[in-house]
Amino acid sequence: MTHRTRIKICGITREQDLAEAVAAGADAIGFVFYPKSPRYVTPQRAAELIRLLPPFITAVGLFVNASADEVVATVQQAPLSLLQFHGDETVAQCDSAANAANRPFIRAMRVGTATVADDLIKYAHDYRAGSRLFAGLLLDTLVDGYGGSGKVFDWSLIPKELAPQVVLSGGLSVQNATDAVVRVRPYAVDISSGVEQSKGIKDVAKIRAFIAAVRQADASSN
Repeated sequence: MTHRTRIKICGITREQDLAEAVAAGADAIGFVFYPKSPRYVTPQRAAELIRLLPPFITAVGLFVNASADEVVATVQQAPLSLLQFHGDETVAQCDSAANAANRPFIRAMRVGTATVADDLIKYAHDYRAGSRLFAGLLLDTLVDGYGGSGKVFDWSLIPKELAPQVVLSGGLSVQNATDAVVRVRPYAVDISSGVEQSKGIKDVAKIRAFIAAVRQADASSN
């Protein structure tokens, strides 16, 4: 069976970057609703951008320790398809916000040097057991602060049985994309800073090259 790794381009702030990402073959576009991020967009701005998306491209909203009311208010303005919780939210808090907004969610798990494979399996199990709206794990690198780390973690920690369900993030770039997908075989990859010319401003050539690198990895496994 042919596997096609899904690709999310996160931290979109401009119309031209959104259009180029879609044209290059992105499956999902991420909007950051964390005010401290240089890639932050207001719900109103996100709504303007989402209106430009063609059918079957997923609009994802990234939140960091937002209340359920804040998530609902954002979704009421910006028609997101999927929520991404990237802070210190508990299972119950994620479930509450997702239910209030009536949207599925993915949960970011930040992988550090002390993390072991069983931690990832338990994390996924706890969220799947704790919420009917849980759609999967996004694995990122543990660093100070929140949002994209721009750093790679040890991919060998990801259990083979979990890999086909996860979104791989953290330090991905044009240079390591093919190797990442070949080694991990994740369901999807998520990139932000790795395809930028400056924070919040994407680089068209890097977006195209990154997506081509992922597709090269897919082709090598078929």
